Amino acid sequence: MTDSAIIRAMPAPATRPSTSVRPLLAIETSCDDTACAILAYDGTILAEGVLSQTDHAILGGVVPEIAARAHLDALPTLVSEVLKKASLTLADIDIFAGTTGPGLIGGLIVGSSYAKGLAMALHRPFVAVNHIEAHILTPRLPSLGADLHFPYLTMLVSGGHCQCVSVEETGRYVRLGGTIDDAAGEAFDKVAKMLGLGWPGGPALEKLATEGQDDAYALPRPLKGREGCDFSFSGLKTAVSRLIDTQDPTGSRDALPRQFAADVAASFQRAVADVMADRAEHALTLSPNATALVVAGGVAANKTLRHALEQVAADHGIPFFAPPLRLCTDNAVMVAWAALERLHAGETPNEIDTAARPRWPLSERTPAIPEHVS
Repeated sequence: MTDSAIIRAMPAPATRPSTSVRPLLAIETSCDDTACAILAYDGTILAEGVLSQTDHAILGGVVPEIAARAHLDALPTLVSEVLKKASLTLADIDIFAGTTGPGLIGGLIVGSSYAKGLAMALHRPFVAVNHIEAHILTPRLPSLGADLHFPYLTMLVSGGHCQCVSVEETGRYVRLGGTIDDAAGEAFDKVAKMLGLGWPGGPALEKLATEGQDDAYALPRPLKGREGCDFSFSGLKTAVSRLIDTQDPTGSRDALPRQFAADVAASFQRAVADVMADRAEHALTLSPNATALVVAGGVAANKTLRHALEQVAADHGIPFFAPPLRLCTDNAVMVAWAALERLHAGETPNEIDTAARPRWPLSERTPAIPEHVS
């Protein structure tokens, strides 16, 4: 089904939704997951869907061009299915939103352009959503029941991002620190590859770690105890590589003893959790008014990491919040909610001219609108 086929199949708009509903449809295509979600204006999830691409597994990582083409193929059917789940038509949608950055530029262009096309065809506004902002606002989704108030501290850990952010209010974020080399998720994937595990590596490594001892090997804790809230995982990754070489000098990885690999996985996972907990401790000293500690992003699904940060929050006498696992990885519910947060804050964005961009710091949440070419 093509984009135009969806629009042509749309019934003529008759009764507009109640202002208390005002459905918003969002699209997320920043990496290799194609996602669509519809939320009511109050944040109620009316329907959601995610299609995970599997072709990248045999290639050992996401291939941007393949991902972009897969998004283009998947979006028409996915949007139709999500609308059907919500018992809505395109005519019922009041607002459209799409991830516009940061991420893989091909996928961002495909998804945001698709959402913009629907918005233009229906004369509706379009909200350009920052992927990072979507992650850090997800725990405020009403259906999660977190009752999370500003300001709060977020540890964002994913494959492409690792940041410590003080969330002052919607649209106002203070970056306290970030990775100076690899992101945590990237380190998980690379170590998993060293251990001969599949891709994506994070879940596979966590599963293997359950068979091992997390104190089996004394791996480094980069920057632990240092001032500030920056992260570094490159040295830890190198230490794991050298450790594996002592057992597998040929580099075949097929010869690694199962228990050895499990112990390495558990020891590495514990090292990352210890570093994240230490950085959170430092961040809380810089944000004494924080009402809660939040973890977000794909790596937030890791139970060891969650437990470490939960203990930090308990030590400081503040609540700990983490989204459910399905909302930790890339999804469109978070994109829709980020757009709604801006509307609830009194913004009236219509960013149809906003260009997709692979890099989009939170400090530049509203990207520059390119001039029209006459």
